[in-house]
Amino acid sequence: MVKYIKTLVALVLLVFAAQYVTGQEGDLAGVEMQVTQTVSEIPVEQPEVAEETGYASIEEFQASAGYVKFMIDNLWVLMAAALVFIMHLGFATVESGFTQAKNSVNVIYKNVFILATGIITYALVGFQIMYPGDFNGFFGFGGFGIGYDAADPIGMLTPAYGLDMTIWTDFIFQAMFAATAATIVSGCVTGRIKLPAFMIFGALLVAISYPITGSWKWGGGWLDSLGFYDFAGSTLVHAVGGFAGLACVLLLGARAGKYDNGKVNLIPGHNIPLATVGIFLLWFGWFGFNGGSVLSADPTAISFVFVNTALAAAAGALAAMVATYVTMHKLDAPMALNGILAGLVGITAGADVVSPTSAMMIGLLAGILVVLSINMFDKLRVDDPVGAISVHGICGVWGTLAVGIFSAEYSFVTQLIGTTAVVAFTFVFSFAVFAALKFTMGVRVSPEVELGGLDLEEHGNNAYPSFAGVELLSK
Repeated sequence: MVKYIKTLVALVLLVFAAQYVTGQEGDLAGVEMQVTQTVSEIPVEQPEVAEETGYASIEEFQASAGYVKFMIDNLWVLMAAALVFIMHLGFATVESGFTQAKNSVNVIYKNVFILATGIITYALVGFQIMYPGDFNGFFGFGGFGIGYDAADPIGMLTPAYGLDMTIWTDFIFQAMFAATAATIVSGCVTGRIKLPAFMIFGALLVAISYPITGSWKWGGGWLDSLGFYDFAGSTLVHAVGGFAGLACVLLLGARAGKYDNGKVNLIPGHNIPLATVGIFLLWFGWFGFNGGSVLSADPTAISFVFVNTALAAAAGALAAMVATYVTMHKLDAPMALNGILAGLVGITAGADVVSPTSAMMIGLLAGILVVLSINMFDKLRVDDPVGAISVHGICGVWGTLAVGIFSAEYSFVTQLIGTTAVVAFTFVFSFAVFAALKFTMGVRVSPEVELGGLDLEEHGNNAYPSFAGVELLSK
């Protein structure tokens, strides 16, 4: 433990040294880099509206001066939503590859369920909790459904939100984010959780907890008023998923054999090449995750965010490689892959407001943190099969705090308050819900089912029948 404390102190000193070197204002001749517009600054050109309905017709809107911008912005955010959608395939393949072959079908089933139920529950209640309109800043509910006005033939968001896009575009982009938070939990609990318990927990996380904390910032709530900043969700998406997963793991316990005989035992993933494909799918999709969060097709802003995203991921990978060799004396491919994700998660909060040099520093420190964190949780006997708590939880917190370090515009104290509030609410909510499930219906499969694998026991199927010695019989 003393070793970890010393390392943490060294990291803190390195952060503040980096802050001094970069001058908080980037490396572009001392000019502050703030290339993206805030939501309230995006110009919304409204066409003339019909007096009887208060809305323009489709024909009137197409003839207006703002139609071309409206169309391009919508197309870009829709493309970004499709990129984030592909990330769910990445999450599924990473989780499957990093864990045992006997649970691969279960992994795929959970990920399909989370994406499907996430979209539905977010449409029914989550979207209107996250964006309720005028509310007290802590909790609001705009009603069931997506909340569009049937009298509006275009479906434009109101000028109050300042978004030059349809409500449909905004919803589908945000729904992909909502499902991501619950997908992160899947990796934390894989290999030993009862499927019904996971289904209920995942649905409640997307429907209630995630949109409540999201509304505090993105819905115009109290954190937004305080000046908290999280561009694309280092805390609001990733730390939410990571700390929800931590609450579940603490109640669920470790996989059988992980900590037997008083030591940490390696349970290797069955397919590292498959996990590698997943990591690169996630990196690819992250350009939409961060780039789409610009919420307009501004080429300067999007290209800047793309560059920072790539630099942080690359720095995270290299840092994790070095940190693994220094601390564990081996060249560990899964750690390098998690280093990529650590850098991506770390830059997500400030991809639009920090300089490229700062982006590399954020990714570098995230790559070191993920190695130290995974080892620390193992020492504490917290079994996280894919490292999701460290990647998304710890590095999500780091990335959000880094905004207050590397950007002169935002306060470290405000970032700390916002991050702490979101993490605390998520952890308490998740612990309470999962504890209720544990003491009512049970959350863990039997030792026999865990030993035999969830694929055959819960799904009656096997991802690799020939590998397992199971012959396929033709009818």
